[in-house]
Amino acid sequence: MKIGVVYPQIELQGRPSAIGRFALAAEKLGYQHLSVYDHVVGAAHEGRTPPLTGPYTERDPFDDPLMMFAHLSGITRRLEFCTSIMILPQRQTVLLARQAADLDLLSNERLRLGVGTGWNYVEYDALNEDFATRGLRLDEQIDALRQLWNGPLTTFHGRFHNIQSVALNPLPKRQIPIWLGGFAEPAYRRAGRTGDGFIFANGLSASKAGWESVRQHLEDAGRDLASFGRDFITGPVDKGRVRDSILQWRDLGGTHGTVGTIGRGFTEVEAHIDFISEVRELLGSEMPATP
Repeated sequence: MKIGVVYPQIELQGRPSAIGRFALAAEKLGYQHLSVYDHVVGAAHEGRTPPLTGPYTERDPFDDPLMMFAHLSGITRRLEFCTSIMILPQRQTVLLARQAADLDLLSNERLRLGVGTGWNYVEYDALNEDFATRGLRLDEQIDALRQLWNGPLTTFHGRFHNIQSVALNPLPKRQIPIWLGGFAEPAYRRAGRTGDGFIFANGLSASKAGWESVRQHLEDAGRDLASFGRDFITGPVDKGRVRDSILQWRDLGGTHGTVGTIGRGFTEVEAHIDFISEVRELLGSEMPATP
């Protein structure tokens, strides 16, 4: 199982110097991937109809994942990069295909694209995209991305796209893996039908139940369970429980486990690094040898 970490963008308040320090420390400790959450803008919750119920407001900072990964690809050597998750339906598909292809080329194939629909309709409005059709748009985007990355010329016509004989040049050297994320049945169904993997992040018990749903959809679609990726992001529990949940996820067939340090009250990058260092020690032989 590959074990990685989440970049704690909330606690580190958008400080540019923290990004490289955290990523380099994670790589040196032997972690294999860095996961980054995605919001283009934050939104004030007050006075909204319907109300916003998600966890983030205008006070919470977010870096653009692809820009962050482009920077980190030049200063790291092995660390893989995962968007966990990118809210794909509020982004232009062809532009995202170009950006992801370049990042995968520049990083020597280290990108894993985790995508989902999101919850913030205000963010969709600000980006001039339709919140109501986000699920349908995401389904179509996944198909379009894979065709664009396959090249050499792409023609794709759907409800949301009109792509006629276009070339993405240079092409990525592979089909960039597209994983799904979310907490509800539509996300599980979409993953079973078309995803390369799923990112679970709502506690071990709920994630186990979510995996059973994804597994059923995979079987219904006649797809191979063994080649489907399963990532689990730990919550704000003590480091011993983080270790235990990672190992339990491994025993359940998990392919990836991701250590989160968000929500622990750490305000300095050194405290986050200390925590992932302590978890690494607890995981012992489950982690690759440090370089």
